[in-house]
Amino acid sequence: MARRTEWPGDSTSSSRAEKELSPQDPAERARAICLRLLTGTPRTRKQLADALHKREIPSEVAEEVLSRFEDVGLINDAAFADAWVESRHHGRGLARRALARELRTKGVDSALIDEAVGQLDSDQEEETARELIARRLASTRGLDRDRRLRRLAGMLARKGYPEGMALRVVKRALEEEGEDVGDVPEEGGI
Repeated sequence: MARRTEWPGDSTSSSRAEKELSPQDPAERARAICLRLLTGTPRTRKQLADALHKREIPSEVAEEVLSRFEDVGLINDAAFADAWVESRHHGRGLARRALARELRTKGVDSALIDEAVGQLDSDQEEETARELIARRLASTRGLDRDRRLRRLAGMLARKGYPEGMALRVVKRALEEEGEDVGDVPEEGGI
C-alpha cells in the first residue's frame, strides 16, 4: 500500500503540526496558525481572526496574538488595502467601486478602504477603462452596434465602473472605429 506523502502547507499535515506543536497552549497554536497563513500572502486582521476562530482558539488569546502581530507590523490592514488596490486595479482593471467591495469582504475598515481607493483618481480609472475596451473591442466586431455596446459596457460594469463612464468610454471607442453611435444616451437604458 502506497503511503501518502505530506507536503508543507498540506492542510492535513499543517493541522497535525499545529496540534502536535502544543495542544495545551492556545497562544502558541494561534501564533503558528497566523505565521503559516501570513507566509503565503498578506492577510487582514479579520481574515486571521476568522481562521483562529475556525480552529477554536479562545477569543481572548486570538485578540492578544493578533494585537502583538499588529504591533510588530506583521498585520497591517492599511498596507494590505493599498497593495490590493494597486494590484487589482493594474492587474485586473477593477474600478474603485469593485475594489472597495472586495476590501469590505476581507474585513478592512471603511476609513482604510476610502483611503486606499482614493489613490485612484477619475482620470486613472477612465484610462484603465479605455485600455480594457481597446483589448476587448476586436472580439465584438461583426456584432450589431447595440449588442457591442451592451457587451462592452457590461464588462466595465462588472469591473465596477460607473454607468456614465462606461458608456462614454465605449461610445468613444466605437466612434473611433467608425461606428455611428449618435443616438446612444450617455447614461441609462442600453
